[in-house]
Amino acid sequence: MFMTDTHVHIWNFERAYYEWLDNNTTILNRNYFIEELESERKKAGITKGVLVQAANTLKETAYMLDVAHQTAWIKGVVGWLPLMDTKATEKILSQQYIHEPYIKGIRHLIHDEPDSKWLLQKEVMESLQLVADCQLAYDVVGILDEHLRCAIAVAEKIPSLKLVLDHMNHPMINRLLISTNWYALMKEAAKYPNIYVKISGLGTCLENASLSVENAMPYIAFVLETFSTDRCFCGGDWPVSLLANSYKKTWEIYTSVLAALLDSEALKKVYDDNAANFYKLDL
Repeated sequence: MFMTDTHVHIWNFERAYYEWLDNNTTILNRNYFIEELESERKKAGITKGVLVQAANTLKETAYMLDVAHQTAWIKGVVGWLPLMDTKATEKILSQQYIHEPYIKGIRHLIHDEPDSKWLLQKEVMESLQLVADCQLAYDVVGILDEHLRCAIAVAEKIPSLKLVLDHMNHPMINRLLISTNWYALMKEAAKYPNIYVKISGLGTCLENASLSVENAMPYIAFVLETFSTDRCFCGGDWPVSLLANSYKKTWEIYTSVLAALLDSEALKKVYDDNAANFYKLDL
């Protein structure tokens, strides 16, 4: 069975600036090259991958594209655009990205923006319409209820734009259900057929615990039931996921949960088909 990792990061400090890593004292504060993942991704059974932006710069997108062109198992790139500048976005889309087969989607680090409603600004919405017109997808990297509300608003106002909620919009695993609106908002989001869910990043959603099959199961089961097996796919979130588990261990948890919940036909969708359809991974 083919398996697509729709959330792989790489960073190279000589090619791009990663502001969020300034003064970061974790293992993340170093270069991470795609070659470092080769052995682990084979052990995990990953056959295809998508590189996802980790810096709000065109330089980083250019770096990811260079790597994608040189790496056979990488089938797409979720890059960045200056969405606050609609004219610049239009120019880059029409003169560059439209000619680049590896560009499959766009993302902005909205969770680092002081304004939790950053997505709903007039210029950003106009740029997102252009993204939709080019049949590119948009990754929503949200961590707050407000980010999820904004994603719902975007989905309603731009129904032609396919959105995916990275890391399931960061459910706070191990907290009491009453402390979050995540369940209700995810149910609301599921009403929009253009919103998908990326089962990823759960290792960094926990408080004082390690991700396991047992504590991941109810959250993954919930999104599969709520969004259906037609609108969910998976991502490893390497190397951020290393803060919690090895790459292989992360995938073992996800695959164990999914195998317990789904039959072979549904697994094929969640592991590969849905990602291929969402990102148009036809390379």
